[in-house]
Amino acid sequence: MSGNVELLNTSLAQAKAEDRAALIAYLPAGFPTVDGAIEAVKAVVAGGADIVEVGLPHSDPVLDGPVIQTADDIALRGGVKIADVMRTVREAYEATGVPILVMTYWNPIDRYGVERFTAELAEAGGAGCILPDLPVQESALWREHADKHGLATVFVVAPSSKDERLATITAAGSGFVYAASLMGVTGTRESVGDQAQDLVRRTRSTTDLPVCVGLGVSNARQAAEVAGFADGVIVGSAFVKAMLDAPDEATGLAAVRSLAGELAEGVRKR
Repeated sequence: MSGNVELLNTSLAQAKAEDRAALIAYLPAGFPTVDGAIEAVKAVVAGGADIVEVGLPHSDPVLDGPVIQTADDIALRGGVKIADVMRTVREAYEATGVPILVMTYWNPIDRYGVERFTAELAEAGGAGCILPDLPVQESALWREHADKHGLATVFVVAPSSKDERLATITAAGSGFVYAASLMGVTGTRESVGDQAQDLVRRTRSTTDLPVCVGLGVSNARQAAEVAGFADGVIVGSAFVKAMLDAPDEATGLAAVRSLAGELAEGVRKR
């Protein structure tokens, strides 16, 4: 079975045709439970998310700030496995019909087996993977199997990336480019900053791929700001925090659906 890279491409193109940025939501698998995470994906899509990233919880997340680290710890202590991540992708995709990507560090895939991981992700209806710590020069094996199974390979670029490096990264990627708005870990910020706009401009000069911005966006005002210069707005920590702060799962699901609605409105006010 082929993965859903074309659905991802179509969703991003549809948002562009509507003269807006796509809203991309991140939620970790297994948090607060496996079933709860699947319901959370359904909630953000019901609220207006166009695309969802499902995080594969990791014990040593180098990119993730304290909010996502807390959620990952809860998921790992709950015994979440890669099979649960695949189940989350499958059930979320079947329920929503939107592109579902997995965001993961490289080590779990390497240990699981690249061919096995890509085949199972495609079979589950996944659209691809975001791989923040896989160097492009070491990605040939992954890209070979991802291409074979119809999966996007999304690489992360940062404000520190030189123009030559940007060109190398974007030439190897597919689906979209994940532009980290600032140096540092994930988390909500008061301001997304000018670095993000400059990074998007420099990245676009190297590729026709959509450029989507993450790290720091937590409200409709920031979403509108980023949507003014990016093809997609990625929000993670704000959704996870809404779930963490809720007294129970039902309240948390209502909170993430409401937040998705506010952010979806924001990306349309670019």
